Amino acid sequence: MSDPLPTHAGPFALGTFADQLADQGDGFPGLVTGSRVRDLSDHVPSVRALVEDWDDWLPRLHELAQAAAGTWHELADLHVLAPVEPGQILQSGANYRKHVVDLVAAEKESVHGATPEEARADAERMMDERIRSGVPYVFLGSPRAISGPYDDIVLPAFGEQHDWELELALVIGKSGKNIPAAEALEYVAGYTISNDLTTRDRLYRPDLKAIGTDWFTAKNADTFLPTGPFLVPAAFVGDPNDLRITLRHNGVVRQDESTKDMIFDIPRLIAYVSTTTTLRPGDLLLTGSPAGNGAHWGVFLKPGDVLDAEITGLGSQRNTVRSHA
Repeated sequence: MSDPLPTHAGPFALGTFADQLADQGDGFPGLVTGSRVRDLSDHVPSVRALVEDWDDWLPRLHELAQAAAGTWHELADLHVLAPVEPGQILQSGANYRKHVVDLVAAEKESVHGATPEEARADAERMMDERIRSGVPYVFLGSPRAISGPYDDIVLPAFGEQHDWELELALVIGKSGKNIPAAEALEYVAGYTISNDLTTRDRLYRPDLKAIGTDWFTAKNADTFLPTGPFLVPAAFVGDPNDLRITLRHNGVVRQDESTKDMIFDIPRLIAYVSTTTTLRPGDLLLTGSPAGNGAHWGVFLKPGDVLDAEITGLGSQRNTVRSHA
């Protein structure tokens, strides 16, 4: 791995690794302590299997992290895959206040002729009301879009406005339905990083405008969900509502925001999605992306671009963009 070694909060983290470049399903589960990785395949077949028995495994992981026994690798010698193969991928849209205010204010100016001051004030009132009485906006993603934290992003043949959306993601650690918000964090095994890429000029079907958004085409191209490098146990992360999300595009900071700016925090997101679907261990919930995507800057991804991304305590990603051809 040519990228700098990613660091993480706490004494250990979990990940999926390969001895060389490999497909998503070909790796082994590993326990990361500093610059070393303990192969866990003598105990479990995958990180997903470990998460499915999370309460029993967590204290054992503390022991394994301190033991000399087992097969250990240097992290720098391994290819880092996405840390866990998810069941469901639940993706939160329009969940950062400043981001949504920017979008709504721009529409009020361009479509309704409002002054910048009027447009922003109206948009902020709308968001305040949404926080008080609204509900999250969530849709499903495809696990086939997932790629590793240092893999190339391959632009699809369709569309031109390929955009980044860096997000805090959480991994569910136990099953639940109709989960109260007050108990929701008890269902979180750990956190990771996901970059929920979008082809914006394929977000709406020109032949079916009345139907609305086409999330499948716009968000689920192969490699369009770089995830990882690690699953960091929730106990090591601290307050998930106080983490810094930072993305650089070709060295220029484009996103730099605290998770404090979420409209619906993690407990409310979990409570909401669990009213519709039973959450199970390994499910991945993306919590939304802050302001600063390419559409805001008028800049979209091109072959040769490099994205560097990080979230406090969760490590970092680096992805190079290349053409499908």
